Amino acid sequence: MHELLATFIFFFAVIDPIGTVPVFIAVTRADDEKFKRKVALKAVGVSALVLLFFVVAGEQLLNAIEIPLAAFQIAGGIILLLFALSMIFGESKPETEIKSVRDSTETAIFPLAIPSIASPGAMLGAVLMTRNEEFTWVEQLVTSSMMLAVLCVVLVLLLLATQVHKLIGDSGASIISRIMGLVLTSVAVTNILSGVAQYFGLQVYG
Repeated sequence: MHELLATFIFFFAVIDPIGTVPVFIAVTRADDEKFKRKVALKAVGVSALVLLFFVVAGEQLLNAIEIPLAAFQIAGGIILLLFALSMIFGESKPETEIKSVRDSTETAIFPLAIPSIASPGAMLGAVLMTRNEEFTWVEQLVTSSMMLAVLCVVLVLLLLATQVHKLIGDSGASIISRIMGLVLTSVAVTNILSGVAQYFGLQVYG
């Protein structure tokens, strides 16, 4: 149960459902409720397909170009750390992505599905949390289900976006995004340390 909760919190941090709400409101401000529902469903559906692709094929792509998983774990941890630090010290996720709305034509895909929901951190997380050498297919299936559960939370929040935004406001979304960045920082450092340990372990015993 503890591991399930930890996995759920990890994906909640990298996907940041609450931070997506202001972005969704900005891109659908002039649209009716029917169109908003269509955009929400399409954005979450595309995000699920993208993240599941990384779960299934991410590690195979690394093997095809002969990149050790430990090296990817270190690199991914560093990128995840930078992503998390930008959430804490830079512009928050909603502020950054709302700026990209002006140039967006297909709002369900950009900036909603990518990079707001299926963020670079989420893509990296999908690979790192389903490593074949460390996790069985059952564990990978459970991890994927936790990821999809977070996406269901995203969908619910988008369908209730107006009410959620009235409750927390832009400042509330920004604060929550920064807290998620702090959680993500800890996850990123753990991945870096684990990757370093695995890499040097392979060097010693390989």
